Amino acid sequence: MAANALMSCGVAAAVCPSVLSSSKSRFVSSLNLGFHVSTSKFTMSADWMPGQPRPPYLDGSAPGDFGFDPLRLGEVPENLERYKESEIYHCRWAMLAVPGILVPEALGLGNWVQAQEWAAKPGGQATYLGNPVPWGTLPTILVIEFLAISFVEHQRSMEKDPEKKKYPGGAFDPLGYSKDPQKFEEYKVKEIKNGRLAMLAFVGFCVQQSAYPGTGPLENLATHLADPWHNNIGDIIIPRSISP
Repeated sequence: MAANALMSCGVAAAVCPSVLSSSKSRFVSSLNLGFHVSTSKFTMSADWMPGQPRPPYLDGSAPGDFGFDPLRLGEVPENLERYKESEIYHCRWAMLAVPGILVPEALGLGNWVQAQEWAAKPGGQATYLGNPVPWGTLPTILVIEFLAISFVEHQRSMEKDPEKKKYPGGAFDPLGYSKDPQKFEEYKVKEIKNGRLAMLAFVGFCVQQSAYPGTGPLENLATHLADPWHNNIGDIIIPRSISP
């Protein structure tokens, strides 16, 4: 809708330039749309926000680069590459975490908050989908995770090619998605988009759990759908004493 509206402005400027340039056109002169209206077409530098200039260090070559960096965190080239690498890793963790949270709750095996309660109990035993985990005590699990992650991070740090760090291929591409270069570029964009959605979803899960301790996202959704007018974000922001 926004793109159609902007295109209409460009068409109007091309068809009726005299109207837009007339000193009598107070309506047009009072507009502050954030982009330059020309007699041919409007220009849109940054894809994420029409009319916003694209930062010079974001050239659109990276997957998912839409010119979005309002805090200018990527001005330093070394930092920009590190942020690219960190984002794709966080995206992949989030895409694993979100179904890992939703599926057990959908199967009636408890929510993700209850799944970690065993760790707070002395001698607690970890379970997965209702089944005890071998060596499932907290100290043992922490040692295993520390050794496994240390090994993986060491192997990753030995790779100096930034592209291979983000997309190692080989055993990490069992279906051969990277064999077709053109398709591979499309998959990179799809991965980063889905990963960003997954990170937002996980943040939403955390916020919901903070607002309603001990609950899971599906339980929150069912509660909202049962009474949307009262079970929503306003129920948290507006005190019940003054809400209708």
